[in-house]
Amino acid sequence: MLGSTHGTFTTDLRARVVACGESPRTTVHGVAAAPGDQDVSGRPLHAAVPDLDRFFRPESVAVVGASDAEGRPNTGITRQLLAWAERVGARLVPVHPTRTSVFGIDCVPSVGALTEPVDLAVLLVADPLPVIEELAETKVKFAVAFASGFAETGEAGAAAQERLAAAVRRSGLRLLGPNTNLNAFERFREDLEGPAVALITQSGHQGRPVFTLQELGVRLSHWAPTGNEADLETSDFISYFAGRPEVGAIACYVEGLKDGRSFLLAADRAARHGVPVVAVKVGRTETGARTAASHTGKLTGADQVVDAAMRQFGVIRVDGLDQLQDTATLLARARRPRADGVVVYSISGGTGAHFADLATEAGLRLPTLPQAKQDELHEWIPEYLSVANPVDNGGHPVGDWRGRKIIDAILADPSVGVLICPITGPFPPMSDKLAQDLVDAAEATDKLVCVVWGSPVGTEDAYRTTLLGSSRVATFRTFANCIGAVKAYLDHHRFTTAYRSPFDEAPRTPSPSFRKAQALMRPGRRLSEHAAKQLLRAYGIRVPREQLVTSAAAAVRAAGLVGYPVVMKASGAQLAHKTELGLVKVGLTSASQVRDAYRELTDIARFESIDLDGILVCQMVGRGVEMVVGVTRDDLFGPTVTVGLGGVLVEVLNDTAVRVPPFGESEARSMLGELRGRALLDGVRGAPPADVDALVEVVLRVQRMALELDGDLAELDINPLMVLPRGQGAVALDALAVCR
Repeated sequence: MLGSTHGTFTTDLRARVVACGESPRTTVHGVAAAPGDQDVSGRPLHAAVPDLDRFFRPESVAVVGASDAEGRPNTGITRQLLAWAERVGARLVPVHPTRTSVFGIDCVPSVGALTEPVDLAVLLVADPLPVIEELAETKVKFAVAFASGFAETGEAGAAAQERLAAAVRRSGLRLLGPNTNLNAFERFREDLEGPAVALITQSGHQGRPVFTLQELGVRLSHWAPTGNEADLETSDFISYFAGRPEVGAIACYVEGLKDGRSFLLAADRAARHGVPVVAVKVGRTETGARTAASHTGKLTGADQVVDAAMRQFGVIRVDGLDQLQDTATLLARARRPRADGVVVYSISGGTGAHFADLATEAGLRLPTLPQAKQDELHEWIPEYLSVANPVDNGGHPVGDWRGRKIIDAILADPSVGVLICPITGPFPPMSDKLAQDLVDAAEATDKLVCVVWGSPVGTEDAYRTTLLGSSRVATFRTFANCIGAVKAYLDHHRFTTAYRSPFDEAPRTPSPSFRKAQALMRPGRRLSEHAAKQLLRAYGIRVPREQLVTSAAAAVRAAGLVGYPVVMKASGAQLAHKTELGLVKVGLTSASQVRDAYRELTDIARFESIDLDGILVCQMVGRGVEMVVGVTRDDLFGPTVTVGLGGVLVEVLNDTAVRVPPFGESEARSMLGELRGRALLDGVRGAPPADVDALVEVVLRVQRMALELDGDLAELDINPLMVLPRGQGAVALDALAVCR
């Protein structure tokens, strides 16, 4: 239960919206029903979804630069495009200035000579810019540019890419590339059934492991090789694939995001549709970030922000291409879980214990099976073996009729949603019988059955034919990949079940607080502590009682009004870290101490050549938990909100969590749960629990400030925010603000 002191703000988001000057809104099927599709800062609230049907299934394709001359690179590409056009039922039109035909098909000399509508133009030319300008007159819907030498090569290439992008914008068509490849025109198996994986990669080669999943019976529906993303980007394809009925999961290899906001809107659309997005995002390290930038010519973004933004919108981030394969496959094919309990079933107590340790450490829930269920299992498993979970069958029961009975009995338990059977090595004929029993049981249940086939050989019939031949059993080669995929599966469905798009609750119009705050902003300057606190006060964030004075006599009068004991601090726009310079005095209890402190503070400022706007005489606030709450700007995502442990050691502790606005109360609370020092807020060593509700309230008000002052506020730092004992609130003892 939330404390009543802050309930009017913290517990009711609708009340917060109304209090900030907005009308309540409703949602219809998860989409905001209120008019307008921009937030308070003018940014879109819904993903723009390109109609890519005619890209992937065009009726006509023009190949500019088509060739059938042996030994020419364009000849091989033209031949592949001919085969692809035939498969998708498209008419291919070769375009070449000097040829009358290519592969027996009549050729037109130029784009301008096209006499029929064309859905897709494939540009096999070194410089696509002139062709794009010609295409503007032909009403072509899509174009693909393979040419390299653009943003991936440096400053001059980036300028050339911007010219290309500008021409595309003027033309009205949509462009894939430049620096892309033929992956979109691969041969996809059409004999596979069930939900498919749609693939998006910025590097074609990095998509190969996922594409070859087809050879293991996994259906793939699309491959979008986005290249340099001068126009069409990863976000466009996520938005499109999220609405395709055949797509069960979207697998992405991302080197750099073109636009953070577009990515979040696309991820939001996927979350609304319940379609999982699994992504490898390179750039976790400084070296990786440099490599990514040199390859795609885009910003990588601060990795902590990227990581938080992905979690916030349900994107499942994995590290390796093997994890991308396994996790995307499981999420595409598995049905919604009936329960979140995981049971480990093995023929070896050692195997079961090892797997259970790893699974529990990863956060999977391994419930102890009820005694009645254990008694049932002991009808087929010797009494001396543990069947509480993990279930150890001892080996022999899997070789006869008992094996299937055991599996069915485990799956029948209502607390069990996932059965995992690690088979560390082949041991025919028992392993063959075990694999077949698992497949048969999986076909008869709507619960998830997973197998880890540990043999390094991988040629065994039990693996190649029985397990891989089943679309109901999820088969893995490593413990780690199985555990990671199962956790992602359960987390995804837990997330989408409770998902409420934060964009539906984003403010559309400025609040009265915004108008007050905007008057305090000083473009290009840093505000003094006193001015920064006025900014906080405008948004209803509590600050100590204080007065700004310019004489010792005024300081004494202010101390009397504020109430002893007091804190005195120098205030000036140049001051960022006052404590290190001795410009803070605490615990002053008399007029003489106040006068002495005033003289000492002004003397230090004069000696350090610091311009002051005065001395702050502040109320001394009781002890609590020192936190930091702030706003910074990310190159990709714009304003971000940070919360963490504060005080003078904030940089040393480096214990923070970050989110990209907009977000709601539950997300603000989850930020606190990510902090290593979260227990301090619950009270340690006899300290009372802190007012967490008040802290959440401050985070949400700072988020509102970040959204509304996006064009004016470059940085905000509230440190320390003193979070007092429960029911007493939180007070911003110091603040720094930098205007854009």
